[in-house]
Amino acid sequence: MKLKNTVGLVVGAAVAASSMSVLAQGKAGSVEVEAFADRYFTDSMYDANDGTLVGGSIGYFVNDDVLLNIGLGKYENLEHEPTNTDVDGKLLQLEAVRHFGAGNVRPYISAGLAHQEFEPDGTTIEDRTTMAMAGVGIKNYLNENFFVKAGVDALYGFDHGNTEWQAGVGLGINFGSKSEPVAEPAPPAPAPAPAPAPAPEMQSVRVELDVLFDFDKDTIRPEFRQDIQSLAEFMKTYPSVTTTVEGHTDSVGSDTYNQNLSERRANAVREALISEGVDGSRVSSAGYGEARPIADNATDEGRAMNRRVEAEVEAQVEVK
Repeated sequence: MKLKNTVGLVVGAAVAASSMSVLAQGKAGSVEVEAFADRYFTDSMYDANDGTLVGGSIGYFVNDDVLLNIGLGKYENLEHEPTNTDVDGKLLQLEAVRHFGAGNVRPYISAGLAHQEFEPDGTTIEDRTTMAMAGVGIKNYLNENFFVKAGVDALYGFDHGNTEWQAGVGLGINFGSKSEPVAEPAPPAPAPAPAPAPAPEMQSVRVELDVLFDFDKDTIRPEFRQDIQSLAEFMKTYPSVTTTVEGHTDSVGSDTYNQNLSERRANAVREALISEGVDGSRVSSAGYGEARPIADNATDEGRAMNRRVEAEVEAQVEVK
């Protein structure tokens, strides 16, 4: 593609689009695809005439102002002047473009890196170099989708220390992020009266304790210590609850002896709860001797179940 043909394409598209409504693009999340043609001013070290760089690029707006862009161009009309040998070449560039303003006309500056390759026709010689790029220019967003661009770039080659320039125009399409129409704000509605807070939903939670004892003993067996600790934690969590610890025996022995034994068993569990941090005023104890069996005292299994201490607590808990 010749430079004059590319310029004609850009101008023609601009005229065709100018009849459409002007709407600035370049919004976060949108994508731009561009075709460009630049006049390339080569460094004298290549002994080459000035040529043309034509190609395309694609970019993504990470926010409303910053575009990350990658482009590829091919050099045209580039000759090695002493021998009039055509020189093939290409330029791959990666740059960040910072736009200014919020209207349809947006100046910009750019910076990035490029990889340049040259190869004279009929040879196997290749010249490759990495270049730093910096540029300035301006974009005109003609309507919701199309824009034209003009800019100048400076390129510095790290491998040869050469500085080159290119200036040109581009035609592009922006898509992927539409501007929403601005609606007139509705008059604010009167603030409603605050609704009364609903009463919290409550539920009843019950914890029961059942501690078994060996025959004729009032010593708490180790396997029931964890149950006692759990009851104590519940009572500390809900400090309004109280409980009565009730002691029982089997039917072996006299009524008087069993009554005393049941009281000692109940008091042992009460003291265990107090040692776990429960206030003593919240725990009472009572002994019922052999008067309230829950199993048959005629069997070993039944008597083992009757040698017990029972307690229960109940609290009203808010449902979350």
